[in-house]
Amino acid sequence: MNKRELELYIHIPFCARKCAYCDFLSFAAPERVYRDYMDKLMEEICGQGPNFQEYRVSTIFVGGGTPSLLPADLIMELFATLHENFDISLDAEITMEANPGTLTMEKLEVYRQSGVNRLSIGLQSADDKELKYLGRIHSYDSFLKSYQRARQAGFQNINIDLMSALPGQDVHSWKNTLKKVMMLRPEHISAYSLIIEEGTLFYERFGEPQGSCACGAQTAAEVAARAAVMTLPDLPDEDTDREMYHLTREMMAAHGYERYEISNYAKKGYECRHNTGYWTGVEYLGLGLGASSYTYGYRYHNTEDLQEYLSLNLYEGGAAARDIEELTLEDKMEEFMFVGLRMMKGVSGSEFLDRFGQNMWNVYGDALKKLEKQGLIEVEAPVVRLTELGIDVSNVVLSEFLLDR
Repeated sequence: MNKRELELYIHIPFCARKCAYCDFLSFAAPERVYRDYMDKLMEEICGQGPNFQEYRVSTIFVGGGTPSLLPADLIMELFATLHENFDISLDAEITMEANPGTLTMEKLEVYRQSGVNRLSIGLQSADDKELKYLGRIHSYDSFLKSYQRARQAGFQNINIDLMSALPGQDVHSWKNTLKKVMMLRPEHISAYSLIIEEGTLFYERFGEPQGSCACGAQTAAEVAARAAVMTLPDLPDEDTDREMYHLTREMMAAHGYERYEISNYAKKGYECRHNTGYWTGVEYLGLGLGASSYTYGYRYHNTEDLQEYLSLNLYEGGAAARDIEELTLEDKMEEFMFVGLRMMKGVSGSEFLDRFGQNMWNVYGDALKKLEKQGLIEVEAPVVRLTELGIDVSNVVLSEFLLDR
């Protein structure tokens, strides 16, 4: 029986402390809440499994939050429940996100026993001062110890997350971070530029209007964190940000890392299959608080209210879903272009025709001709991809593929 491909995303919302730049659905919580949440998550897994019997799971990504905060026994139970309720491919890529300082040998051994074959470690910077500015709880030294433990535990596929354009950061500091990380020879490196998101402490310092705050009641720790953020040095300017990006591309290439997506680099054969699935239209099921899904032609997400999530009867399946939206043909074509052009291989007109029954040039011909003339895309029929200039202004380029309704 040929089964359809499905990716699973498992959301663990807990973190030791909320970082000043983070707008993800994550928060600190007492350890006693971990068990209640994981029991409900496993209930949801049991409820959803019967809805996806015609699918085979190709990738699993456990993200957060900080999944590596959880005790080892809860992780073991989680994966046992997943295997009992979903058909998981024998060669599935299974990723666990982890923060430095939370990885013990016991946890790493349990991950391996549970089938985890890829770690994604959030370093962000090799400069302790920059880590402090971000509100991270680790140092570069604690990251090194976590990385070494992961290697000792047998992990042969490790991603390291990095972030550029940080407060007070310059090109020299960023280059030093890249050098230190590439010396470790991880299989994959994600290098994103900091984005200032509304609702974060960084937005209060760097967003518009600066210094605004509708904070409500705050703990002493929250007041101290806010005060610290308000004294941070300025962000690098846009030209420096782009210089950092191009330096990253050059250094990665010199050390054998292929840029396969705008912000992702990998040794040959170690591209992240889970994220590539997102960028190429593979269906995905999100499990856990606030997790997003795209299945059976519908996009939706789970409730983001922890107390509501914990109160639901999820054995019935799907009860946590909110904002259910059926994608139109136009939605699907737009998304094909938005996410596909982030990949260095670009988008294929042949695949567009196979998928949608329409010629890509009939649908997007005016936009494609305009962007090619401006030097923002290059066309090698049937493939269209961003140029380096197009990558620098990718948000502007991608906006050209919104269809009139």
